[in-house]
Amino acid sequence: MSVRVHYRSGKPASGKNYIVIANHVSYLDTVMIFRAIPFYAKPLAKAELAKIPLFGLLYKQIAVLVQRDNKESKNKSIQALKKHLEHSGSIFIFPEGTFNETEAPLAHFYDGAFRIAKETHTPILPVLFPDTKKRLHYSSVFSFKPGVSRAVFLSEISVEEIAALDVAQLKERVRNNMLAVLEQL
Repeated sequence: MSVRVHYRSGKPASGKNYIVIANHVSYLDTVMIFRAIPFYAKPLAKAELAKIPLFGLLYKQIAVLVQRDNKESKNKSIQALKKHLEHSGSIFIFPEGTFNETEAPLAHFYDGAFRIAKETHTPILPVLFPDTKKRLHYSSVFSFKPGVSRAVFLSEISVEEIAALDVAQLKERVRNNMLAVLEQL
């Protein structure tokens, strides 16, 4: 898979921690995290991925795993993400939580990434993967079509902007920004 990276407002600052978020429409989105982001960002991933032979073994080492239907697991994963931000570097979250299987460009966003941003005073870096669904549809791992997949980085949401909004306003603002750019693409 060929990846083209576009920066709408310049490259992210080197050595700065971010909460990177992206739309989620394909199995290729996970690959895009590691191919397109110019720094390591520890992803939040559903615990079921750890059951995939070989891939699961590797993923347990590089991701924070969460059982989405378990409140204790959710709390532990949030603490692990915060600790990583504080001591190690950036994190990556799909705010839709799982594949967007709707006809809408973006599904509902959960609060987690935005709550963590406010609590840790960490900027948010939105990125869009507009082509991955065309390359590998979420409905079948056998639907792969070769081609270019773009990663489009939007302007970061600064700590000052995050502080000025409550979680719901922040989530809505970021989602609306991502939606506007998706509709242009």
